[in-house]
Amino acid sequence: MKDTMEQQIKIFDTTLRDGEQSPGYSMNKPEKLKLAQKLEELQVDVIEAGFPIASEGDFETVKKIAETITESSVAGLCRTTPVDIETAAKAVEKAAKPRIHTFIATSDIHMQYKLCKSREEVIESAVKGVEMAKSYCDDVEFSAEDASRSDPEFLYQIFEAAISAGATVINVPDTVGYALPWEFGELIKGIRANVPNIDDAVLSVHCHNDLGLAVANSLMAIQNGAQQIECTINGIGERAGNASLEEIVMAIETRKNNLNYSTGINTKQIYPASQMLAQITGKGVQPNKAIVGDNAFAHEAGIHQHGVLKNPLCYEIMTPESVGLTCNKIVIGKHSGRFALGKKLEEMGYELNKEDLNTAYQSVTRLADKKKVVEDHDLISIMAMMNDKPAPGPHKIASGG
Repeated sequence: MKDTMEQQIKIFDTTLRDGEQSPGYSMNKPEKLKLAQKLEELQVDVIEAGFPIASEGDFETVKKIAETITESSVAGLCRTTPVDIETAAKAVEKAAKPRIHTFIATSDIHMQYKLCKSREEVIESAVKGVEMAKSYCDDVEFSAEDASRSDPEFLYQIFEAAISAGATVINVPDTVGYALPWEFGELIKGIRANVPNIDDAVLSVHCHNDLGLAVANSLMAIQNGAQQIECTINGIGERAGNASLEEIVMAIETRKNNLNYSTGINTKQIYPASQMLAQITGKGVQPNKAIVGDNAFAHEAGIHQHGVLKNPLCYEIMTPESVGLTCNKIVIGKHSGRFALGKKLEEMGYELNKEDLNTAYQSVTRLADKKKVVEDHDLISIMAMMNDKPAPGPHKIASGG
């Protein structure tokens, strides 16, 4: 029987760290601070502000964000090396809720070719890193880089050791976006079942979108015991990006009949946060992007328009207002129907009888074949031509005009 008590999933936003690492998305200190304040308004649980060891600028930016943010935890990323951890600790020390996030690779391919370390050496480095981080900060997250391609038995060992060393969060990244949802679900289930002290830490996941499965993998993870999801605004991040915050949050919000979870996110700030990121980076959102794309609440097909105008639930599974938009958008194009066109013209102040609406519809479809989308000024021109005079405002079209 399904538990009636919803489990709250923590939202860890890494837009300012992993997101910013994607080519073309670099942000300066004032821009990152502005976005961090928007993320706090969005009510994310954790803001990963950057990788302090990467540069002096990144250190100063993380430090400033840590000093400014009061409600969300502020995390600094670091490898398990002493200089990294010390730098991250200094960057977040003034935070109201500081977190040190340390990581090391655990897949055989990474250990052999990148780290040149044995499994024993990697566990030792992880333990020493967590212990050092813990000496600076109570909240320590440990990540096993490339976990989805790691030997599960080795993950059980290193996670148990990291928790014993003081880790409060254990993170399972699908670093290269390799996992399939059922595989990733089994991995999380296995960790939950085989790490003896797993209940002493929050179990987190960090999924990449190389196969377009980051959100699916994240949702499968919480179904199998994950308690935190790491994600980004607009799904930005290395290569094909990270799991998209807006998609995860709205999937949970929209499908409560099947997902017995909640988040603390203020969903009405989702669209404003998306737009702020696009404005700061100069990188627009693809039109068909779920939740925040220009077409997410737009309708051109006549059948869809008719249904939405009669009852939005016919074709919208969430309201535009729930994510911070004011309304949906009826697009007039070659697929539009007379019903939608009539409603649009009515909103613009025109009253048409059936014969005039047919005439207008024929003009609109002819124009739409040439220019794809018919804008408001095009409709005004069509109405003026039908009336044989300018029609700048509300105007009544006489029958046969």
